[in-house]
Amino acid sequence: MTQPVAERILVHARRLPEGALISAKELLHLGTRAAVDQALKRLQEANELMRVGRGLYVLPVKTRFGVRAPTPESVVERLAATRGEIIVPHGASAANMLGLTTQVPIRIVYLTSGPSRELALGAQVVEMRNAPQWMLLPATPKAGEAVRALEWLGEKRAAKALTTLKQKLPPSVLQDLVTLRPALPDWMARSISHTLVPHG
Repeated sequence: MTQPVAERILVHARRLPEGALISAKELLHLGTRAAVDQALKRLQEANELMRVGRGLYVLPVKTRFGVRAPTPESVVERLAATRGEIIVPHGASAANMLGLTTQVPIRIVYLTSGPSRELALGAQVVEMRNAPQWMLLPATPKAGEAVRALEWLGEKRAAKALTTLKQKLPPSVLQDLVTLRPALPDWMARSISHTLVPHG
């Protein structure tokens, strides 16, 4: 007897890494679209799968303390890998990681080259905001973080933040920031020039 579509989906889902997104399109080798859609709905109702967005599901993580949603980082990592999107932490997180603010962001926000949307991971909501290319610049991870932190802090606080970064970051990262100037907004490029480029 052939295995029901729902069981085949679960077997497939259990082979995937934590946070892997499951959608009907990727499961059409297991059954017809209607059968797959129905099976996904049934698995969600039975709490075997979690619905994180329209047509998107993840396998909950079973631990000895109970069942939890996959971590936002793992979902975002899998989303970037399978959808070909550039996804980076928001400027508020970057500023916090670089020690430019002690404010801990309440919302989990990522910037993406893909569409803006929200993913529901249990009680947590992960917000994905479409962002212009310059805000997604990796250059090196630290230089990209600095760009996003500066954008979040804004023009008035940029010079002070750059002075702090000058003391914290290695010269190679500071040089990456200087090199990125042509891609950045005028105010940011100007601030980087004033603070990081030797004068005279």
